[in-house]
Amino acid sequence: MSNGQKDPSDKKTKQPVSVVLKNNLFLLKLMLKASPAFVIIPAVDAVRGQLSIFFEHTVGIGYVLEAAEKGYPFEQVFWVIIVLAAAITLGMVFTAFSGDYIMEKERPKVKEKIKIMLYERASKVDLSCYDDPEFYDSQVLALSEVDNQIDELEGLVISVLSGLTAFTSNGIYFILKDKPSILFVIVSFILGYVFNQMFIKVNYKARIERNPSERKRNYIERMFYLSDYAKELRMNPDVAGIMYDRFDKASEEIIETDRKYSRKRFFIEFMRKHIANFFICDTIYIAYLVVMAVVTKSVSIATLAILYNSFGRLKHGMNVFTETYPASCETSLYIQKIRDFLNTKPKIVSEGDEKATKAAKRIDLENVTFSYKPDSPAVINDISLYIKPGRKIALVGYNGAGKTTLVKLLMRLYDPTSGTIKTDGTDIKKYDLESYRDSIGAVFQDFNIFAGSVRENVVLAPPENTDEAKIISSLRDSGLYDRAMRLPKGLDTMLTTEFDEKGLNLSGGESQKLAIARVFYKDAGLMILDEPSSALDPIAEYQLNHAMLGATGDKTVIFISHRLSTTRIADHIFMLEDGKIVEEGNHEQLLAMNGKYADMWKAQAGAYIAV
Repeated sequence: MSNGQKDPSDKKTKQPVSVVLKNNLFLLKLMLKASPAFVIIPAVDAVRGQLSIFFEHTVGIGYVLEAAEKGYPFEQVFWVIIVLAAAITLGMVFTAFSGDYIMEKERPKVKEKIKIMLYERASKVDLSCYDDPEFYDSQVLALSEVDNQIDELEGLVISVLSGLTAFTSNGIYFILKDKPSILFVIVSFILGYVFNQMFIKVNYKARIERNPSERKRNYIERMFYLSDYAKELRMNPDVAGIMYDRFDKASEEIIETDRKYSRKRFFIEFMRKHIANFFICDTIYIAYLVVMAVVTKSVSIATLAILYNSFGRLKHGMNVFTETYPASCETSLYIQKIRDFLNTKPKIVSEGDEKATKAAKRIDLENVTFSYKPDSPAVINDISLYIKPGRKIALVGYNGAGKTTLVKLLMRLYDPTSGTIKTDGTDIKKYDLESYRDSIGAVFQDFNIFAGSVRENVVLAPPENTDEAKIISSLRDSGLYDRAMRLPKGLDTMLTTEFDEKGLNLSGGESQKLAIARVFYKDAGLMILDEPSSALDPIAEYQLNHAMLGATGDKTVIFISHRLSTTRIADHIFMLEDGKIVEEGNHEQLLAMNGKYADMWKAQAGAYIAV
């Protein structure tokens, strides 16, 4: 960076040796726990492989050359070669049937178990984490890199053990035959290590800088292959042009980042490969051997051949070490992201052990205020309200009024910045969190249909917890039963084509009815319906909502709607504006006020003439 300023990402790439070791050991322990064979057998094979090479190329060839020079009996040489060949063959069999087979068999298991850990954590982090772009970037990086880092760490373990075995076996041979040769290896090792450290840090900085642009580009890529966007893209082709421009811009940002680091990468790579390795090892050392053999005649031709042959393997062993620690540093940086994600502790936790019941809830909000970030404006402003058990409540207001945020607070997806929320006289923080949320059924405005059967989409729980009669009843109450029964496999019909190419995609209205069926199946004490019928026309919306509210029985219901066709049958209506309750009452009372609710009703009245 210019003006002598340090790149702030330097702090993120500098790691103490202890941190590098702890991070790599952390993932290694997870791999061992998931499958001991996946780690141990390749490790054993790495040691065996280098010992096999040493005995074949150093001991074996050395013995044959010595036998030729000293005239050992043919039969003795023959049996030595046979024993070596048998040992090497057995080693190859071990690699093929134990190493390769078990590694490929166990690899998916290891990745699956570790990914499930990440998915479980992702399902429990606070919703507020997704409001933080930095957290989201780190989560995406952790989830996308875990497979790579498992493979990288497995390779590191193999490299370390291979290099250590090659260095130890060949190093002992060199010490016995020609100690000065070790100096060439040490110099190459030190230079290679320094340049590898520099190269890894540059690569990591570039990756971190590219990550936001790559996320933008990945989003645009998904737009063009996911069915979610297919209709909009075809009906609004100009959107594609906008996205092409944004894709190009994101690509240019990535190219610019790569260009920014390209010269530094080239220089470091040149010094690492050609100076630290090839020049020292393949030029200077060869000259040294020629002098030793031709000028001083201090080594025999046989010893010279073995030294040169073995030096290549010793150099390779040392090269692995020069690359192993820097590579483990790079792996450590990514593993740190995985560890940070796994160590993310939810702030919304049970502060008591009260068990919530599924009876109709009484709700009290006392001076509740909420903002998504400490330095951002309040979305909910000092709201107080009281809802009797079993009442049907409507929250109305224009976009941005705070309706959805308010019900998120009720569901304890967020906690208020100030104020208290109580149900049945108890602060909701005092309930066991899982029990409390289980007592609430919700249809979100942006609900999702999961890749599974109709039955699974209603129950959203393991098969052993399925109640067939409740599924049927829930589908009847939501108005989807007849349609579900006409499907090719009834309740076992798969939805979406993610897992089944013959899967069915429901219409928008059908999907909403399915989401509503989930609420009925849950039999919750509080039902929250956020725009539950927005995909329907006003008449169909009114009919569905009327039937739906009737099916809720004595449960407490809160529903949100921009359209007011259903509010007439609500027991009480709260109209929100700028996070505050500006009007409340039943439909007739609010119309009589001739205020903001009445204005909204009049603006929409044309759609409700037939209702």
